[in-house]
Amino acid sequence: MNGQSYTLPAGSTLGDALKVSRAPYIAGTAVGIIKKAAEKRTEEITEYAIKTPRGELKIELKDPDSSSGKLWAEHYKEYEGKNIHWASPEALAFGPFEADIKPLHEAGSFEAFDVVFGAGGFDPNNTHLILSRKRHVAEYGTPEDGVFATVVTGRNLIFRLSREDSILSIEPIIEWEQLAEKTCTTDLSTILEDEDSVFTYFEVELSRNSPKGAEHFYALTREGTLSVDVTTSSFISDDTLREESVPYENFEPRKEGAISVRTVGYGTGRTYLSREERPSSLVHSIVGQVTKGIELIKLAEKGQKLSVESLPPQIVLLGHSFEEVEPVLSAIGVELVKEGYRGENAVIVKQDPPTTLEILGGAKVTAYGVPREKLIKVELYPEEAPKSVDFFRHSLELKTKPVGKLPVYMIYDNTYLFKTEKEAVKYKEVLPENTPAGRVLAGEIGITNQAAKRMGTIGVRLTDDDLFGPTGEKFSSTNIIGRIIDPEKLIGIEEGDAIYVSEVVRRKTDEQETGNPDN
Repeated sequence: MNGQSYTLPAGSTLGDALKVSRAPYIAGTAVGIIKKAAEKRTEEITEYAIKTPRGELKIELKDPDSSSGKLWAEHYKEYEGKNIHWASPEALAFGPFEADIKPLHEAGSFEAFDVVFGAGGFDPNNTHLILSRKRHVAEYGTPEDGVFATVVTGRNLIFRLSREDSILSIEPIIEWEQLAEKTCTTDLSTILEDEDSVFTYFEVELSRNSPKGAEHFYALTREGTLSVDVTTSSFISDDTLREESVPYENFEPRKEGAISVRTVGYGTGRTYLSREERPSSLVHSIVGQVTKGIELIKLAEKGQKLSVESLPPQIVLLGHSFEEVEPVLSAIGVELVKEGYRGENAVIVKQDPPTTLEILGGAKVTAYGVPREKLIKVELYPEEAPKSVDFFRHSLELKTKPVGKLPVYMIYDNTYLFKTEKEAVKYKEVLPENTPAGRVLAGEIGITNQAAKRMGTIGVRLTDDDLFGPTGEKFSSTNIIGRIIDPEKLIGIEEGDAIYVSEVVRRKTDEQETGNPDN
Protein backbone atom coordinates (compact mmCIF):
# COMPACT_ATOMS: atom_id res chain seq x y z
CA MET A 1 0.00 0.00 0.00
CA ASN A 2 1.70 3.20 -1.27
CA GLY A 3 5.07 1.49 -0.88
CA GLN A 4 4.47 0.03 2.59
CA SER A 5 4.11 -3.75 3.07
CA TYR A 6 1.17 -5.32 4.94
CA THR A 7 0.16 -8.92 5.58
CA LEU A 8 -3.54 -9.79 5.32
CA PRO A 9 -5.51 -13.05 5.35
CA ALA A 10 -6.11 -14.68 1.98
CA GLY A 11 -9.27 -13.36 0.34
CA SER A 12 -8.95 -9.87 1.83
CA THR A 13 -10.49 -7.02 -0.11
CA LEU A 14 -9.30 -3.56 -1.01
CA GLY A 15 -11.56 -2.24 1.76
CA ASP A 16 -9.86 -4.54 4.28
CA ALA A 17 -6.45 -3.25 3.20
CA LEU A 18 -7.57 0.34 3.62
CA LYS A 19 -8.72 -0.35 7.17
CA VAL A 20 -5.52 -2.13 8.16
CA SER A 21 -3.13 0.33 6.53
CA ARG A 22 -5.08 3.51 7.29
CA ALA A 23 -3.65 4.75 4.02
CA PRO A 24 -4.56 8.26 2.83
CA TYR A 25 -7.84 7.83 0.96
CA ILE A 26 -11.05 9.78 0.36
CA ALA A 27 -14.27 7.83 -0.10
CA GLY A 28 -15.32 7.50 -3.73
CA THR A 29 -11.86 8.10 -5.19
CA ALA A 30 -10.16 5.59 -7.44
CA VAL A 31 -7.39 3.25 -6.25
CA GLY A 32 -4.71 1.80 -8.53
CA ILE A 33 -3.74 -1.87 -8.34
CA ILE A 34 -0.81 -3.53 -10.14
CA LYS A 35 -0.26 -7.28 -10.11
CA LYS A 36 3.28 -8.47 -9.36
CA ALA A 37 2.94 -11.03 -12.14
CA ALA A 38 2.24 -8.24 -14.61
CA GLU A 39 5.52 -6.51 -13.74
CA LYS A 40 7.42 -9.73 -14.38
CA ARG A 41 5.85 -10.10 -17.82
CA THR A 42 6.85 -6.66 -19.07
CA GLU A 43 9.44 -6.37 -21.78
CA GLU A 44 13.07 -6.00 -20.76
CA ILE A 45 13.62 -2.76 -18.86
CA THR A 46 15.90 -0.40 -20.75
CA GLU A 47 15.33 2.96 -19.03
CA TYR A 48 16.28 4.04 -15.52
CA ALA A 49 15.63 7.27 -13.58
CA ILE A 50 18.58 8.60 -11.56
CA LYS A 51 17.57 11.15 -8.93
CA THR A 52 20.11 13.69 -7.62
CA PRO A 53 19.80 16.70 -5.28
CA ARG A 54 19.63 18.93 -8.37
CA GLY A 55 17.00 16.95 -10.25
CA GLU A 56 16.42 13.76 -12.18
CA LEU A 57 17.97 12.35 -15.33
CA LYS A 58 17.16 9.21 -17.28
CA ILE A 59 19.48 6.82 -19.04
CA GLU A 60 18.65 4.23 -21.70
CA LEU A 61 20.64 1.01 -22.05
CA LYS A 62 22.04 0.42 -25.55
CA ASP A 63 22.10 -3.38 -25.21
CA PRO A 64 20.67 -4.94 -22.02
CA ASP A 65 22.40 -8.24 -22.94
CA SER A 66 25.89 -6.71 -23.02
CA SER A 67 28.17 -7.42 -20.06
CA SER A 68 27.94 -3.80 -18.83
CA GLY A 69 24.18 -3.78 -19.41
CA LYS A 70 23.79 -6.91 -17.29
CA LEU A 71 26.15 -5.52 -14.64
CA TRP A 72 24.00 -2.37 -14.42
CA ALA A 73 20.70 -4.28 -14.25
CA GLU A 74 21.97 -6.54 -11.46
CA HIS A 75 23.77 -3.95 -9.32
CA TYR A 76 22.27 -0.47 -10.01
CA LYS A 77 20.79 -0.26 -6.48
CA GLU A 78 24.35 -0.51 -5.09
CA TYR A 79 25.21 2.80 -6.76
CA GLU A 80 22.66 4.76 -4.71
CA GLY A 81 24.34 7.10 -2.26
CA LYS A 82 27.53 7.36 -4.33
CA ASN A 83 28.98 10.88 -4.53
CA ILE A 84 30.59 12.53 -7.51
CA HIS A 85 34.23 11.52 -7.01
CA TRP A 86 35.59 13.77 -9.72
CA ALA A 87 34.27 16.19 -12.34
CA SER A 88 35.98 17.75 -15.36
CA PRO A 89 34.76 19.77 -18.35
CA GLU A 90 34.61 16.49 -20.29
CA ALA A 91 32.90 14.14 -17.81
CA LEU A 92 31.89 13.41 -14.25
CA ALA A 93 32.14 10.19 -12.25
CA PHE A 94 30.10 8.71 -9.39
CA GLY A 95 31.86 6.26 -7.09
CA PRO A 96 34.01 4.45 -6.36
CA PHE A 97 32.59 0.94 -6.01
CA GLU A 98 33.64 -2.62 -6.73
CA ALA A 99 32.59 -4.11 -10.08
CA ASP A 100 33.34 -7.26 -12.02
CA ILE A 101 34.88 -5.64 -15.09
CA LYS A 102 38.09 -6.16 -17.04
CA PRO A 103 39.46 -2.68 -17.77
CA LEU A 104 41.22 -2.01 -21.08
CA HIS A 105 44.56 -0.16 -21.06
CA GLU A 106 43.69 2.08 -24.00
CA ALA A 107 41.98 5.36 -24.77
CA GLY A 108 38.40 5.47 -25.96
CA SER A 109 36.29 8.01 -27.88
CA PHE A 110 33.15 9.28 -26.18
CA GLU A 111 30.20 11.35 -27.35
CA ALA A 112 28.28 13.80 -25.18
CA PHE A 113 25.85 12.01 -22.83
CA ASP A 114 27.50 8.59 -23.11
CA VAL A 115 27.44 6.45 -19.95
CA VAL A 116 30.26 4.02 -19.22
CA PHE A 117 31.92 2.11 -16.40
CA GLY A 118 35.55 3.06 -15.75
CA ALA A 119 38.15 1.61 -13.40
CA GLY A 120 40.41 4.21 -11.81
CA GLY A 121 44.02 3.05 -11.96
CA PHE A 122 42.68 0.05 -13.92
CA ASP A 123 41.54 -1.41 -10.59
CA PRO A 124 38.02 -3.01 -10.70
CA ASN A 125 37.69 -2.24 -6.96
CA ASN A 126 37.91 1.45 -7.88
CA THR A 127 35.19 1.49 -10.54
CA HIS A 128 33.13 4.62 -11.32
CA LEU A 129 29.95 5.40 -13.25
CA ILE A 130 31.09 7.98 -15.80
CA LEU A 131 28.77 10.41 -17.64
CA SER A 132 30.29 12.19 -20.64
CA ARG A 133 29.62 15.94 -20.88
CA LYS A 134 30.99 16.43 -24.40
CA ARG A 135 32.82 14.63 -27.22
CA HIS A 136 36.32 13.71 -26.08
CA VAL A 137 39.00 11.02 -25.97
CA ALA A 138 40.15 9.60 -22.64
CA GLU A 139 41.58 6.53 -20.96
CA TYR A 140 39.11 5.56 -18.22
CA GLY A 141 39.85 1.84 -17.84
CA THR A 142 36.54 0.91 -19.47
CA PRO A 143 35.51 -2.70 -20.17
CA GLU A 144 35.62 -4.06 -23.71
CA ASP A 145 31.96 -3.29 -24.51
CA GLY A 146 32.57 0.39 -23.67
CA VAL A 147 29.57 2.72 -23.67
CA PHE A 148 26.52 0.85 -22.38
CA ALA A 149 23.92 3.65 -22.00
CA THR A 150 22.96 7.19 -23.03
CA VAL A 151 21.47 10.08 -21.02
CA VAL A 152 18.13 10.62 -22.75
CA THR A 153 16.44 13.22 -20.51
CA GLY A 154 17.74 15.71 -17.98
CA ARG A 155 20.85 16.28 -20.07
CA ASN A 156 21.34 19.86 -18.83
CA LEU A 157 21.58 18.43 -15.33
CA ILE A 158 24.98 16.83 -15.89
CA PHE A 159 26.48 20.29 -16.49
CA ARG A 160 25.13 21.56 -13.13
CA LEU A 161 26.25 18.65 -10.95
CA SER A 162 29.33 19.11 -8.77
CA ARG A 163 31.33 17.15 -6.21
CA GLU A 164 28.82 18.05 -3.49
CA ASP A 165 26.13 16.02 -5.28
CA SER A 166 25.30 12.33 -5.11
CA ILE A 167 22.91 9.69 -6.45
CA LEU A 168 19.82 9.74 -4.22
CA SER A 169 17.98 6.88 -5.91
CA ILE A 170 17.82 4.81 -9.08
CA GLU A 171 14.53 3.35 -10.30
CA PRO A 172 13.70 1.27 -13.38
CA ILE A 173 11.08 2.80 -15.66
CA ILE A 174 8.29 0.32 -16.35
CA GLU A 175 6.34 0.71 -19.57
CA TRP A 176 2.94 0.97 -17.88
CA GLU A 177 0.96 0.73 -21.08
CA GLN A 178 2.25 -2.84 -21.48
CA LEU A 179 0.94 -3.99 -18.13
CA ALA A 180 -1.94 -6.37 -18.75
CA GLU A 181 -2.92 -6.89 -15.12
CA LYS A 182 -3.56 -3.40 -13.83
CA THR A 183 -6.68 -1.61 -12.74
CA CYS A 184 -7.90 1.65 -11.26
CA THR A 185 -11.12 1.08 -9.34
CA THR A 186 -13.52 2.51 -6.77
CA ASP A 187 -14.81 -0.97 -5.87
CA LEU A 188 -13.63 -1.67 -2.33
CA SER A 189 -14.84 -5.29 -2.57
CA THR A 190 -12.04 -6.06 -5.06
CA ILE A 191 -10.12 -9.13 -3.88
CA LEU A 192 -6.39 -8.59 -3.42
CA GLU A 193 -3.69 -11.17 -4.10
CA ASP A 194 -0.20 -11.81 -2.81
CA GLU A 195 2.29 -9.08 -3.77
CA ASP A 196 -0.31 -6.75 -5.28
CA SER A 197 0.83 -3.11 -5.31
CA VAL A 198 -1.91 -0.67 -4.27
CA PHE A 199 -1.85 3.12 -4.67
CA THR A 200 -4.53 5.13 -2.85
CA TYR A 201 -3.31 8.70 -3.31
CA PHE A 202 -0.62 10.85 -4.80
CA GLU A 203 1.45 13.54 -3.11
CA VAL A 204 2.42 16.87 -4.64
CA GLU A 205 5.20 19.29 -3.77
CA LEU A 206 4.26 22.76 -4.97
CA SER A 207 6.87 25.05 -6.50
CA ARG A 208 7.95 28.19 -4.66
CA ASN A 209 8.61 29.66 -8.11
CA SER A 210 4.85 29.57 -8.81
CA PRO A 211 2.96 30.98 -5.80
CA LYS A 212 -0.13 31.98 -7.80
CA GLY A 213 -0.14 28.78 -9.84
CA ALA A 214 0.21 26.77 -6.63
CA GLU A 215 -2.81 28.59 -5.19
CA HIS A 216 -4.73 27.63 -8.33
CA PHE A 217 -3.87 23.99 -7.62
CA TYR A 218 -4.89 24.35 -3.96
CA ALA A 219 -8.27 25.70 -5.10
CA LEU A 220 -8.65 22.89 -7.63
CA THR A 221 -8.04 20.24 -4.96
CA ARG A 222 -9.81 22.02 -2.09
CA GLU A 223 -11.76 18.86 -1.22
CA GLY A 224 -8.62 16.68 -1.32
CA THR A 225 -9.46 15.25 -4.74
CA LEU A 226 -8.52 15.80 -8.38
CA SER A 227 -10.93 15.05 -11.23
CA VAL A 228 -9.67 13.13 -14.26
CA ASP A 229 -11.44 14.90 -17.12
CA VAL A 230 -9.02 14.02 -19.94
CA THR A 231 -6.56 11.14 -20.33
CA THR A 232 -3.88 10.69 -22.98
CA SER A 233 -0.68 8.68 -23.10
CA SER A 234 1.31 11.74 -21.97
CA PHE A 235 -0.96 13.45 -19.42
CA ILE A 236 -4.18 13.60 -17.46
CA SER A 237 -5.99 16.89 -16.86
CA ASP A 238 -8.58 18.43 -14.57
CA ASP A 239 -10.81 21.03 -16.28
CA THR A 240 -12.65 22.23 -13.16
CA LEU A 241 -10.99 25.67 -13.17
CA ARG A 242 -10.82 26.05 -16.91
CA GLU A 243 -11.19 29.73 -17.92
CA GLU A 244 -9.83 30.89 -14.55
CA SER A 245 -6.77 32.93 -15.49
CA VAL A 246 -3.34 32.08 -14.06
CA PRO A 247 -0.13 34.07 -14.68
CA TYR A 248 2.88 32.43 -16.30
CA GLU A 249 5.50 32.06 -13.56
CA ASN A 250 7.77 29.08 -14.08
CA PHE A 251 9.51 27.83 -17.23
CA GLU A 252 10.72 24.27 -16.59
CA PRO A 253 10.71 20.95 -18.46
CA ARG A 254 7.46 19.01 -18.08
CA LYS A 255 9.12 15.90 -16.74
CA GLU A 256 7.20 12.85 -15.55
CA GLY A 257 4.92 13.91 -12.70
CA ALA A 258 5.17 17.62 -13.51
CA ILE A 259 2.05 19.67 -12.74
CA SER A 260 1.42 22.54 -15.13
CA VAL A 261 -1.35 25.05 -15.75
CA ARG A 262 -2.14 26.42 -19.18
CA THR A 263 -1.92 30.22 -18.98
CA VAL A 264 -3.11 31.41 -22.40
CA GLY A 265 -5.23 30.24 -25.31
CA TYR A 266 -7.74 27.43 -25.50
CA GLY A 267 -7.98 25.63 -22.18
CA THR A 268 -6.62 28.46 -20.03
CA GLY A 269 -6.76 27.41 -16.38
CA ARG A 270 -6.72 23.68 -17.15
CA THR A 271 -4.34 21.71 -14.91
CA TYR A 272 -2.15 18.99 -16.43
CA LEU A 273 -0.25 16.15 -14.74
CA SER A 274 2.42 14.67 -16.99
CA ARG A 275 2.58 10.88 -17.40
CA GLU A 276 5.81 11.16 -19.37
CA GLU A 277 8.40 13.79 -20.16
CA ARG A 278 7.57 16.63 -22.53
CA PRO A 279 9.55 19.76 -23.51
CA SER A 280 9.07 23.06 -21.72
CA SER A 281 6.23 25.21 -23.02
CA LEU A 282 5.63 28.96 -23.12
CA VAL A 283 1.94 28.40 -22.36
CA HIS A 284 2.34 25.81 -19.57
CA SER A 285 3.58 27.19 -16.27
CA ILE A 286 5.03 24.51 -13.94
CA VAL A 287 3.38 24.75 -10.51
CA GLY A 288 4.50 21.55 -8.79
CA GLN A 289 5.73 17.98 -8.98
CA VAL A 290 4.24 14.63 -8.02
CA THR A 291 6.60 13.21 -5.38
CA LYS A 292 4.66 10.06 -4.45
CA GLY A 293 2.06 7.96 -6.24
CA ILE A 294 2.97 8.64 -9.88
CA GLU A 295 1.65 5.12 -10.48
CA LEU A 296 -1.87 6.33 -9.69
CA ILE A 297 -1.52 9.15 -12.24
CA LYS A 298 -0.51 6.59 -14.89
CA LEU A 299 -3.32 4.18 -14.05
CA ALA A 300 -6.15 6.73 -13.72
CA GLU A 301 -9.10 6.58 -16.11
CA LYS A 302 -11.31 9.33 -17.45
CA GLY A 303 -14.20 10.25 -15.16
CA GLN A 304 -12.49 9.16 -11.95
CA LYS A 305 -11.45 11.21 -8.93
CA LEU A 306 -8.08 10.76 -7.23
CA SER A 307 -7.05 11.47 -3.64
CA VAL A 308 -4.26 14.04 -3.37
CA GLU A 309 -2.16 15.57 -0.60
CA SER A 310 -0.29 18.84 -1.21
CA LEU A 311 2.92 20.04 0.41
CA PRO A 312 3.12 22.46 2.02
CA PRO A 313 -0.50 22.50 3.24
CA GLN A 314 -2.51 25.52 2.13
CA ILE A 315 -2.84 28.51 4.48
CA VAL A 316 -6.41 29.82 4.30
CA LEU A 317 -7.45 32.53 6.75
CA LEU A 318 -10.60 33.71 4.97
CA GLY A 319 -13.80 32.95 6.84
CA HIS A 320 -12.00 32.30 10.15
CA SER A 321 -11.60 34.41 13.27
CA PHE A 322 -8.31 35.83 14.47
CA GLU A 323 -8.52 33.56 17.50
CA GLU A 324 -8.75 30.48 15.26
CA VAL A 325 -5.78 31.25 13.01
CA GLU A 326 -3.31 32.87 15.40
CA PRO A 327 -2.14 29.68 17.20
CA VAL A 328 -1.91 27.77 13.91
CA LEU A 329 0.25 30.47 12.31
CA SER A 330 2.39 30.77 15.43
CA ALA A 331 3.08 27.03 15.35
CA ILE A 332 4.59 27.28 11.85
CA GLY A 333 6.53 30.46 12.59
CA VAL A 334 4.33 32.92 10.67
CA GLU A 335 3.66 36.36 12.18
CA LEU A 336 0.02 37.53 12.09
CA VAL A 337 -0.68 41.25 11.59
CA LYS A 338 -4.31 42.19 12.33
CA GLU A 339 -6.06 44.99 10.46
CA GLY A 340 -9.62 46.24 10.12
CA TYR A 341 -12.24 45.23 12.66
CA ARG A 342 -10.76 43.17 15.49
CA GLY A 343 -13.71 42.69 17.87
CA GLU A 344 -14.80 39.34 19.31
CA ASN A 345 -17.09 38.67 16.34
CA ALA A 346 -14.49 39.58 13.72
CA VAL A 347 -14.10 37.37 10.65
CA ILE A 348 -11.17 37.52 8.22
CA VAL A 349 -12.13 38.43 4.65
CA LYS A 350 -8.76 39.34 3.15
CA GLN A 351 -5.16 38.19 3.58
CA ASP A 352 -1.94 39.69 2.25
CA PRO A 353 0.04 38.08 0.73
CA PRO A 354 -2.83 36.13 -0.79
CA THR A 355 -0.86 32.95 -1.52
CA THR A 356 0.43 30.23 0.79
CA LEU A 357 3.95 30.14 -0.63
CA GLU A 358 4.39 33.91 -0.35
CA ILE A 359 3.21 33.79 3.28
CA LEU A 360 5.67 31.01 4.11
CA GLY A 361 8.47 32.75 2.21
CA GLY A 362 8.04 35.97 4.20
CA ALA A 363 6.95 34.29 7.47
CA LYS A 364 4.33 37.04 7.80
CA VAL A 365 0.71 37.65 6.81
CA THR A 366 -1.65 40.59 7.24
CA ALA A 367 -5.29 39.65 7.85
CA TYR A 368 -8.18 42.11 7.43
CA GLY A 369 -11.28 41.58 9.59
CA VAL A 370 -14.91 42.75 9.39
CA PRO A 371 -17.86 42.18 11.75
CA ARG A 372 -19.30 38.70 11.14
CA GLU A 373 -22.64 40.34 10.25
CA LYS A 374 -21.04 41.38 6.95
CA LEU A 375 -20.30 37.76 5.97
CA ILE A 376 -23.34 36.49 4.07
CA LYS A 377 -23.92 32.78 3.47
CA VAL A 378 -25.48 31.80 0.15
CA GLU A 379 -26.89 28.58 -1.23
CA LEU A 380 -26.51 28.35 -5.02
CA TYR A 381 -28.51 26.39 -7.61
CA PRO A 382 -25.93 25.03 -10.13
CA GLU A 383 -28.30 22.33 -11.39
CA GLU A 384 -31.02 24.82 -12.34
CA ALA A 385 -28.77 27.69 -13.52
CA PRO A 386 -25.32 26.27 -14.28
CA LYS A 387 -23.95 29.10 -16.46
CA SER A 388 -25.29 31.87 -14.22
CA VAL A 389 -23.91 30.23 -11.08
CA ASP A 390 -20.57 29.83 -12.85
CA PHE A 391 -20.67 33.55 -13.70
CA PHE A 392 -21.42 34.42 -10.05
CA ARG A 393 -18.66 32.21 -8.65
CA HIS A 394 -16.17 33.48 -11.20
CA SER A 395 -17.04 37.15 -10.61
CA LEU A 396 -16.64 36.85 -6.83
CA GLU A 397 -13.62 34.51 -7.15
CA LEU A 398 -15.52 31.86 -5.17
CA LYS A 399 -14.07 29.22 -7.47
CA THR A 400 -10.63 29.86 -6.01
CA LYS A 401 -11.36 31.43 -2.59
CA PRO A 402 -13.77 30.58 0.24
CA VAL A 403 -14.90 34.22 0.63
CA GLY A 404 -15.79 36.72 -2.09
CA LYS A 405 -16.36 40.47 -2.00
CA LEU A 406 -19.58 42.01 -3.37
CA PRO A 407 -19.93 45.84 -3.40
CA VAL A 408 -23.40 47.42 -2.96
CA TYR A 409 -24.11 50.07 -5.58
CA MET A 410 -27.86 50.75 -5.14
CA ILE A 411 -30.57 50.21 -2.52
CA TYR A 412 -34.29 50.95 -2.94
CA ASP A 413 -37.62 49.52 -1.71
CA ASN A 414 -36.08 46.50 0.08
CA THR A 415 -34.04 45.80 -3.05
CA TYR A 416 -30.25 45.54 -2.92
CA LEU A 417 -28.25 45.72 -6.16
CA PHE A 418 -24.61 44.68 -6.44
CA LYS A 419 -21.87 45.10 -9.04
CA THR A 420 -18.87 42.78 -8.90
CA GLU A 421 -15.36 44.21 -8.76
CA LYS A 422 -14.11 41.66 -11.29
CA GLU A 423 -15.12 42.45 -14.86
CA ALA A 424 -16.55 39.17 -16.08
CA VAL A 425 -19.27 40.30 -18.48
CA LYS A 426 -16.73 40.78 -21.27
CA TYR A 427 -16.14 37.06 -21.65
CA LYS A 428 -19.04 35.39 -19.81
CA GLU A 429 -22.48 35.00 -21.35
CA VAL A 430 -25.55 35.26 -19.14
CA LEU A 431 -28.23 33.54 -21.19
CA PRO A 432 -31.77 33.21 -19.79
CA GLU A 433 -32.05 30.18 -17.47
CA ASN A 434 -34.14 29.39 -14.40
CA THR A 435 -36.27 32.47 -14.95
CA PRO A 436 -38.98 32.79 -12.29
CA ALA A 437 -42.66 32.09 -12.87
CA GLY A 438 -45.39 33.43 -10.60
CA ARG A 439 -43.38 34.74 -7.66
CA VAL A 440 -39.86 35.55 -6.46
CA LEU A 441 -39.28 34.79 -2.79
CA ALA A 442 -37.54 37.06 -0.32
CA GLY A 443 -33.82 36.36 -0.13
CA GLU A 444 -33.54 34.78 -3.58
CA ILE A 445 -30.52 35.92 -5.60
CA GLY A 446 -31.07 37.03 -9.18
CA ILE A 447 -28.81 38.03 -12.07
CA THR A 448 -29.97 40.19 -14.96
CA ASN A 449 -29.54 38.15 -18.12
CA GLN A 450 -28.81 39.20 -21.71
CA ALA A 451 -32.44 40.12 -22.36
CA ALA A 452 -31.88 43.42 -20.51
CA LYS A 453 -29.31 46.23 -20.70
CA ARG A 454 -27.97 45.81 -17.17
CA MET A 455 -26.72 42.29 -17.85
CA GLY A 456 -24.62 40.95 -14.99
CA THR A 457 -26.29 42.99 -12.25
CA ILE A 458 -26.84 40.94 -9.08
CA GLY A 459 -29.78 41.63 -6.81
CA VAL A 460 -31.71 40.49 -3.72
CA ARG A 461 -35.13 41.50 -2.36
CA LEU A 462 -36.14 41.26 1.29
CA THR A 463 -39.81 40.75 0.35
CA ASP A 464 -41.68 38.42 -2.02
CA ASP A 465 -42.60 39.89 -5.41
CA ASP A 466 -45.09 38.78 -8.10
CA LEU A 467 -43.98 41.18 -10.84
CA PHE A 468 -40.25 41.83 -10.79
CA GLY A 469 -37.11 39.83 -10.07
CA PRO A 470 -34.45 40.55 -7.44
CA THR A 471 -32.64 43.00 -9.76
CA GLY A 472 -35.81 44.97 -10.52
CA GLU A 473 -36.15 43.48 -14.00
CA LYS A 474 -39.12 41.57 -15.36
CA PHE A 475 -39.08 37.82 -14.86
CA SER A 476 -37.93 37.01 -18.41
CA SER A 477 -34.79 39.10 -17.85
CA THR A 478 -33.95 37.51 -14.50
CA ASN A 479 -32.06 34.31 -13.71
CA ILE A 480 -32.53 32.92 -10.19
CA ILE A 481 -29.20 31.47 -9.05
CA GLY A 482 -29.71 30.77 -5.33
CA ARG A 483 -30.74 32.30 -2.05
CA ILE A 484 -29.22 34.11 0.92
CA ILE A 485 -29.36 31.98 4.07
CA ASP A 486 -29.46 35.01 6.38
CA PRO A 487 -31.05 37.93 4.41
CA GLU A 488 -31.63 39.89 7.62
CA LYS A 489 -27.90 40.67 7.61
CA LEU A 490 -28.54 43.07 4.69
CA ILE A 491 -30.57 45.40 6.92
CA GLY A 492 -28.43 48.40 7.74
CA ILE A 493 -26.10 47.98 4.76
CA GLU A 494 -25.68 51.23 2.82
CA GLU A 495 -24.79 52.12 -0.76
CA GLY A 496 -21.03 52.04 -1.23
CA ASP A 497 -20.57 49.35 1.41
CA ALA A 498 -19.45 45.83 0.57
CA ILE A 499 -20.68 42.51 1.82
CA TYR A 500 -18.65 39.32 1.86
CA VAL A 501 -20.06 36.06 0.56
CA SER A 502 -19.35 32.42 1.37
CA GLU A 503 -21.06 29.45 -0.23
CA VAL A 504 -22.70 26.66 1.76
CA VAL A 505 -23.63 23.21 0.49
CA ARG A 506 -27.18 23.11 -0.77
CA ARG A 507 -29.59 21.32 1.54
CA LYS A 508 -31.63 18.57 -0.12
CA THR A 509 -35.38 18.55 0.21
CA ASP A 510 -37.23 15.38 1.26
CA GLU A 511 -38.23 14.88 -2.35
CA GLN A 512 -34.60 15.09 -3.52
CA GLU A 513 -33.42 12.70 -0.82
CA THR A 514 -36.11 10.04 -1.30
CA GLY A 515 -37.25 10.58 -4.86
CA ASN A 516 -40.82 10.44 -3.53
CA PRO A 517 -42.75 13.75 -3.27
CA ASP A 518 -45.29 12.09 -0.98
CA ASN A 519 -42.59 11.63 1.67
